Amino acid sequence: MSKRKIFVSFDYENDRKHKYLLEAWNGNDEFEFEFDDKSTKEINSWNIPTIKAALTAKIRSAEYTIVIVGEEANKRHKDSALIGYKNWQNFEIAKSKENGNKIIAIKINRLYESPEELLGCNASWAYSFTEEAIMRAVRSAR
Repeated sequence: MSKRKIFVSFDYENDRKHKYLLEAWNGNDEFEFEFDDKSTKEINSWNIPTIKAALTAKIRSAEYTIVIVGEEANKRHKDSALIGYKNWQNFEIAKSKENGNKIIAIKINRLYESPEELLGCNASWAYSFTEEAIMRAVRSAR
């Protein structure tokens, strides 16, 4: 069976360790979680159109989008007017919905506020950052 093509949306400044954990699980045969990572590597640009184009291309190459919901996932970005959304995660979710990606939301903590674009989008949810919860959400994604 081929690996799921997944784009991972996360707050780079605050939640990248969770993205790295997903990558570690992917490389460990002891874990069921595996995926073909379609996420971007760090984009070396401050140019908003360049960043948007790079993210959009990666999202289009994926079938699923995992959204890691951290403490600042819905915080307004200083360039929100140029991004066109409250922050980059909201942009990535909107583009994922446009692309028809199955959306999987993973809350690091149940109390963290979800990005606005996640609301009402029929996402599959994991309310803890455990392999069991995440795999259940991946399998039920529509």
